[in-house]
Amino acid sequence: MVKSKTIVVIDDEATIRDVVHRYLEVDGFRVVEAEDGHQALDVLRDQRVDLILLDVMLPGMDGFSVARLLRNAPEFRNLHGEVPIIMLTARGNERDRLDGFDLGIDDYIVKPFSPREVVARVKAVLRRSAPEDAGSEQPRTYGDLHIDPRRRVVLLHDEPITLTAKEFDLLWLFARHPQQVLTRDQLLDQVWGHDFYGDESTVTVHIRRLREKIEPDPANPTYIHTLRGVGYKFEPA
Repeated sequence: MVKSKTIVVIDDEATIRDVVHRYLEVDGFRVVEAEDGHQALDVLRDQRVDLILLDVMLPGMDGFSVARLLRNAPEFRNLHGEVPIIMLTARGNERDRLDGFDLGIDDYIVKPFSPREVVARVKAVLRRSAPEDAGSEQPRTYGDLHIDPRRRVVLLHDEPITLTAKEFDLLWLFARHPQQVLTRDQLLDQVWGHDFYGDESTVTVHIRRLREKIEPDPANPTYIHTLRGVGYKFEPA
């Protein structure tokens, strides 16, 4: 029997939690609820989950603060560092989206929303987040950068660096196509999938974050080069 995937719904509005809970449960998911950031962190300290639905406007600790802790704090990062997060927000402005993507958020849903849309987005993000079978792919080394697809490990100067799931997928795509120009549309299609609801700014944010982690000087990249108006090229020296 296939184990049900566990979704955590974090929202201070009981009505929203209840509706989303029921629709996800009908579709076979196990659902855990939390009404604020502190309660959510208590829940997430104790169990592994498969996806987090996180409201931005929470009392006390907002959704961005919760996401930042999950992605960066040692007590959460090992357990939830790559768990997909979908933000629920009443504010559909670009600044919110970019701030979220900067924290490794996987998708956004703007309120008011259809519960059926939430279920569809959850399924789409889970599909995109499922690790691909690395099969016979061998580790690759470019200068001081070592990438192991089977273990999903990246070493820089023999020291491990922490990447989100999407950052690793993006880097591995580049590493498999050195010297090849990849457009933003190609990157969205290959890394985020056909059913991704975001836009090209997602790629821009992830490229910037990836450069900050692997480039000696992110302003003058050694590995990932921008071809203005075209895309990007992985061209290690």
